[in-house]
Amino acid sequence: MDSLNEKQPASSTSPENPAPASAPVAPATQLTTIASGADSSAAERSAPLHSLRNEIRVWTRDLLIAIGLALIIIVFLYQPVKVEGTSMAPLLSDQERIFINKFVYRFEPIQRGDVVVFWYPLDHSKSFIKRVIGLPGETVQIRQGAVYVDGNIVPEPYVPRQYEDVSDFGPVRVEMDHYFVMGDHRISSNDSRVFGSVASRFIYGRAVFAYWPVDHFGSLSATAEAQEK
Repeated sequence: MDSLNEKQPASSTSPENPAPASAPVAPATQLTTIASGADSSAAERSAPLHSLRNEIRVWTRDLLIAIGLALIIIVFLYQPVKVEGTSMAPLLSDQERIFINKFVYRFEPIQRGDVVVFWYPLDHSKSFIKRVIGLPGETVQIRQGAVYVDGNIVPEPYVPRQYEDVSDFGPVRVEMDHYFVMGDHRISSNDSRVFGSVASRFIYGRAVFAYWPVDHFGSLSATAEAQEK
């Protein structure tokens, strides 16, 4: 209002005739209304964009946190390893990539049927992967390919007929704090029948998940259960 009034000629204002002095008020009011409408429209247009940016920022933050947690879990809890050889076929194939759980045996005992990773007893620079067959203190014997533990036959649906080794072995008693391990591909496996039972201190993980090749992607425990059925 002051700026508009300052632009009017001095002769146009008179104390006796106030009408001319008040005439510019309407344009000022009109200009103010138009400006307010423009600002409101701009604010309405920018509100959805601002909301979208905030949503993208939140999603990006959550994604980065999830990736960070996944990396921590993989590094400290799981370890990716590559299978070399066919001694655990058909469950695992040569060059297959899997994850092993490195801490599971700190919270639960090793059980018969577990597929474990351990340091090779005759060369600790090498790692082997086999299935646990005999537990500490048990007696293991193989008769014409059938496995017996303490005189009871052990069902082994994970060993296909074409992979069976029909030779005899044992009986042998598993030492305390040791485990008798064998490969599922019995005719092509270097296992406890050759190098003896494995001390628990050499077992450092359990195979839990296959991730490569893609057609083998999935839980190894689920695969084992499907084979048993």
